[in-house]
Amino acid sequence: MSIHEEEEVKPIPAVAAALVHQDRVLTIRRRNPPNAGMLALPGGRLEPGETLFEAARRELYEETGLTAGPERVLTAIDQLQHDEKGRLLSHYVIVVVSCRWTGGNAMAGDDASEMLWLDERQVREEPDLCASARRVALLLLEPQAIR
Repeated sequence: MSIHEEEEVKPIPAVAAALVHQDRVLTIRRRNPPNAGMLALPGGRLEPGETLFEAARRELYEETGLTAGPERVLTAIDQLQHDEKGRLLSHYVIVVVSCRWTGGNAMAGDDASEMLWLDERQVREEPDLCASARRVALLLLEPQAIR
């Protein structure tokens, strides 16, 4: 693999909205990469000129119909996808934003084919939950977690 091939793939900035309500974390089944077909936190790409908090609020609403107030940046995740030869296909830099639920009518939309609220046991056991979402969800559901 040449340096030139690696340079063709540029990091894509994205957000994920981490929403806990009644001791359950909101997840969606993604229709598109990254993590297509898997359960993940709602989110997507930033639009030009959009702040992280604006993007988290927008993506949450588009994918779930829910509204929330973004509160703080929790973490950032590199989501790398490689082909069978190890070549880099995509690189998403996903900034996870903790959000406070404010309302809305829950329904899967946009990139989400399904919505699920998972409690701590379900987060630990759900086989379709992507690893990065599992780590964030468990962090959020810890009793000492600041929400």
